Amino acid sequence: MASQLRFLFVVTVLHLFFLLLHAGSLGSQARALLRWKSTLGGHHHSLLRSWNLAQSSPCNWTGVTCRLTRRDRRPVIVGLQLSGMSLDGSLHALNFSQLGSWLAHLNLTHNHLGGSLPPAIAALSGLVSLDLAFNQLSGDIPGEIGSMRRLRVLSLRHNLLVGPLPPSLSNLTELVQLLLGENNLAGAIPEGLGRLHELAVLGLADNNFSGSIPSSLSNLTKLYFLRLQQNHLTGFIPHELGNLIRLEFLSISDNKLTGTLNPSLGNLTKLQSLFLVTNELAGSIPPEFGELIEITGLSLSSNLLTGGIPSALGNLTKLKVVYLWNNSLSGSIPREIGNLIGLSILDLSENLLAGSVPSSLGKLTQLESMLLADNHLSGQIPASFGNLTKLTTLALQQNHLSASVPPSLGNLRNLTDLRLFINQLSGPLPPEFNNITGFTALMLSGNNFTGHLPPNLCRGALQYLALSDNSFGGPLPATLKDCTSLLIVSLDHNQLTDNVSESLGVYPHLSYMDLSFNRFSGTLSPKIGEWHNLTFLSISNNKITGAIPEEFGQLTQLQDLDASSNSLRGEIPKSLGTLTLLFKMNFSDNNLVGELPQEFGMMSNLEVLDMSSNNLTGTIPYQIGSCSKLRLLKLDQNNFSGRIPAEIGNLVNLQNELDISQNALTGEMPSQFGKLKMLQNLNLSHNRLGGSLSSSLADMVSLSTIDLSYNGFGGPVPDIEIFRNAPVQWFLQNKDLCGVVKGLPPCASSATTREDRGQQYRVIIAIILPSAAVLFFLLTIVSFVLHRKRKESHMNSDVNNHHNEVFSIMNFDGQYAYKEILEATEDFSDRLCIGTGANGTVYKAKLPSGEILAVKKLHLEENESVFSHKSFENEISALTQIRHRNIVKFYGFCSSSQHKFLVYEYLEKGSLQCILQSESATELDWEKRVNIIKDIARALCYMHHDCALPIVHRDITSSNILLNSEFKACVSDFGIAKFLKTDSSNWSMIVGTHGYMAPELAYTMRVTTKCDVYSFGMVALEVLMGTYPGSFVSMLSSSSPSGSTLVKDMLDHRLTLPVDRVATQIAKILTLAFRCVNNQSKNRPTMKEVNEELNYNLWMHSNGVN
Repeated sequence: MASQLRFLFVVTVLHLFFLLLHAGSLGSQARALLRWKSTLGGHHHSLLRSWNLAQSSPCNWTGVTCRLTRRDRRPVIVGLQLSGMSLDGSLHALNFSQLGSWLAHLNLTHNHLGGSLPPAIAALSGLVSLDLAFNQLSGDIPGEIGSMRRLRVLSLRHNLLVGPLPPSLSNLTELVQLLLGENNLAGAIPEGLGRLHELAVLGLADNNFSGSIPSSLSNLTKLYFLRLQQNHLTGFIPHELGNLIRLEFLSISDNKLTGTLNPSLGNLTKLQSLFLVTNELAGSIPPEFGELIEITGLSLSSNLLTGGIPSALGNLTKLKVVYLWNNSLSGSIPREIGNLIGLSILDLSENLLAGSVPSSLGKLTQLESMLLADNHLSGQIPASFGNLTKLTTLALQQNHLSASVPPSLGNLRNLTDLRLFINQLSGPLPPEFNNITGFTALMLSGNNFTGHLPPNLCRGALQYLALSDNSFGGPLPATLKDCTSLLIVSLDHNQLTDNVSESLGVYPHLSYMDLSFNRFSGTLSPKIGEWHNLTFLSISNNKITGAIPEEFGQLTQLQDLDASSNSLRGEIPKSLGTLTLLFKMNFSDNNLVGELPQEFGMMSNLEVLDMSSNNLTGTIPYQIGSCSKLRLLKLDQNNFSGRIPAEIGNLVNLQNELDISQNALTGEMPSQFGKLKMLQNLNLSHNRLGGSLSSSLADMVSLSTIDLSYNGFGGPVPDIEIFRNAPVQWFLQNKDLCGVVKGLPPCASSATTREDRGQQYRVIIAIILPSAAVLFFLLTIVSFVLHRKRKESHMNSDVNNHHNEVFSIMNFDGQYAYKEILEATEDFSDRLCIGTGANGTVYKAKLPSGEILAVKKLHLEENESVFSHKSFENEISALTQIRHRNIVKFYGFCSSSQHKFLVYEYLEKGSLQCILQSESATELDWEKRVNIIKDIARALCYMHHDCALPIVHRDITSSNILLNSEFKACVSDFGIAKFLKTDSSNWSMIVGTHGYMAPELAYTMRVTTKCDVYSFGMVALEVLMGTYPGSFVSMLSSSSPSGSTLVKDMLDHRLTLPVDRVATQIAKILTLAFRCVNNQSKNRPTMKEVNEELNYNLWMHSNGVN
């Protein structure tokens, strides 16, 4: 009995021991999880409600998996799956050692876990799968992770991890999947990864890895998935990658790879996807690629590929998508491409392909998008395209296609986007075109089309309608009136006839409408006032009549309004004065009557106002002088009366023209005109003005023409440079004008008798002789005093000495302002220096009035006598003749024996270069950067194409682009600008900044506007990259005019990657910038083309017309 009791006791003790042991293992795991739970934020309280020891076993908790141990059949936690539970916290609070070696699977993906990855995680020595993807983990990957030798899956992708990959990763020899993409990991890809012989999936994309692709990766013979895109990898594609015969997916896009496409890649016969987009790969496409018989996706776009498209690609019958755009591929499109009957997307655009479009492409009946744009294709559009009934996008623009559109295109009922613009197509659109009712974009501009527009042009989805520069005639389709989806309409330069009051509807989303140069008639509907998003409206050169609707004042977003050359009548609505964003208004050549509204003075952004050739009456309102940004003002050929408002002299930005001729104006020319120092052309002819010519004309230093004829001016013509060689026609039919103008009588003193003159002489002598004696005495004394003072003085010069000095500070008294500037800069103290350039140092000067100026003190020549004052004045002549909202305002200059400096407006944010190089760069988000590039383009377009003579800046750099408080960009530093005649490119000396200068300057020693285009391209790239782009641009080959599009990872890494509309804009800007930095100047666009691309085509691209 006793022995039985002892046996039972021992059994009971052992049972209790095993129970305690079991409780200790599972219990410690549970306690570790509960302690971690207590540190978490987010919504875990409801999702992890079951985590409660008092209510259930840990094996029944949410996300917990248990199994029985083999030896003692006790439960332990082997898996933790908490994906997508919005957990917010850190892994440092989780005791990994308590979880023990039993844990095999840990999945915490799609949460908000932050902080670093704890080295203590290596305590999970039995872990087979570790997935922490889609969190916010930061810091380095700890080297201790290399001791987790049972790991088969390691996924840390889409976090914030940094630093290099630890070499210890090569110890994880059982690893099958290694996914580290979408982080900020850097450094080289370790050669040791080649020892992971079991690896089947390797994802390192979207990081900052650099260096070459290690050839050791070719040892990973089980690899079927390799993603290395969006890094900074350089060098060649290793030919050893051709040994990875199990590879099914290979992406190395968006890197800096060079060299050629290795034919060994043709060995990858199981490959289904090959993506090598946006690198710098050159050479031809190997014919061996025709062996990739399993491939479904081939993308080689945005490289430097040349040569023809191999006909062997026609063997790849499983292909679904082919992207070869933006290369320099030449030759014809192989007819064998027609064998790819499963193809859904074919993009061969932006190459140098020539010849006709093969009709065999009509066999691609599964095709949804065909893009062959921007090539040199010729001939007709194949009628076989009518077989492509699944086609939604057809882009054939910017080729040399001719003949008419085949009627078979009417079969493409699914077509939504058709782009045929800038070709040589002709004839009417076929009636079958009316079968296509789902257009979102129809762009046929720049052809020779005739006939009527399709009746079913819009059935509710049309957004982009561009039909300009054709010969379309007839009325607008009735469906257009109710097409409320419209965003852009460009119908200009056709022969369309319709009553606009009946054919146009309400378009709430419309931004751009151009109906100019047609034969439209009727009146303007008040409904136009409901186009609330309109920014551009041109209806010029039509036959539109009636009054301007009062509702035009509701177009608060309008910036450009042109209704010139119509038959508009009635008075100008005062409501137009509320259009404060308007910078251009043109109602010239109409039949408008009444007065010019005083409310126009509220249009603070107006730069161009043309109301010429109307029947306006009354006085010119003085409020017009408040339109401080006006560059052009034309009020000629009206019936204005009264005096010229003196306030017009406040329009100091007037530059192109001030024309108030052919009116009935009276009075004198206002002396305030002297403040119009930028004005180039002044016309006051055919009025009733009188009096003498104002001496203030001498201050209008930029005048190139002035017409004062048919007035009542009298007296001497001022002896100033513009009049010395002026044609007499400027002065015809005035009253007794005389003076320096050839053809006018000389000015003579009034006649007197000899007796009178004798009497006068006696009186004069009687007065002068005693006065002269007194004056001689005084001069002797003064001379003696001055001589004493000069002997006591050690100064070499005196700023008040006017000999050989020039002062011209606009809106200031020159000499007084000069003294104030010296005081404000503390005699050019380093303390007030805000920038230094190649030709001067810039100082901030705050005047006593509170106004802040930027003063650029030019670096004097070592031999100052060589640098004459005349040379200095000539050198800044460009400054006095330009004015634009994106050019830094120039206030004046000083040239003295001591100093030569220029005075500009002060822009608060300073130079673009300084911002890009500082922590403030993050303030420049992608949208601001796009706008900055647009601003620079506008300024250069103005200088090259809108001035009387082209002006070349010659030193466009990021340091010469200044930003105001709203990040508007202004081009500065014109001290080195010069005028060029349109047929000349000679200049006196090389001026510019190394790295931004066009390469041809090194051997031609000649400057053209294309030099500025090159510099603009460099600055545009710098804005997007956040750093100087020289190393990249130096790799561009002059044999590839389109260059290579900048890879995503080359964008400024301080910002998150752009998306949606802005991403599309940036992609287009990059393509444009590469054209600008082409080594061959003839292949660069003009700044006018650049400006149009950025401010019109870019808008269209970014809103879906890609």
